[in-house]
Amino acid sequence: MKPPGPPITPAGMAALKARYDHLLSTERPAIVEIVSWAAGNGDRSENGDYLYGRKKMREIDRELAHLARRMKVLRVVDPGAAVDRSRVFFGARVEIADEDDNRQTVQLVGDDEQDAAQGRIGWNAPLARALRGAGIGDVRVVSLPSGTREWEVMAIDYD
Repeated sequence: MKPPGPPITPAGMAALKARYDHLLSTERPAIVEIVSWAAGNGDRSENGDYLYGRKKMREIDRELAHLARRMKVLRVVDPGAAVDRSRVFFGARVEIADEDDNRQTVQLVGDDEQDAAQGRIGWNAPLARALRGAGIGDVRVVSLPSGTREWEVMAIDYD
């Protein structure tokens, strides 16, 4: 039996699927149409529309293949179904404070849906690994490229 794949939230999987569907049903057909039109114009070796279109189509096909592979191995985990809500697990929204009481809220999500600007950190990020299993009041030490930092868990929430 193969081990379960990397986790992703239902919203993250929906976003990957939406991107895949958009590429397949909108962007790729538009590029195919441009390439077909450009191919009918004669000499392809000096036809910018044809050359650029073929390059763009290869990029789209690569991204489609990548998304298909990722969606096949990812394991959808619903954070709302967490049994133990007193500890930090996948999908938890965690308020943390550093030594100077600077607070921030982060959510532990799949690596494919991380977005630091939105406060979503990947499941395998150093901070996420340190926070796993922590409860309110626990202090965790995180080794970052900028140095070692201590974070205290102030609140845990599951949407």
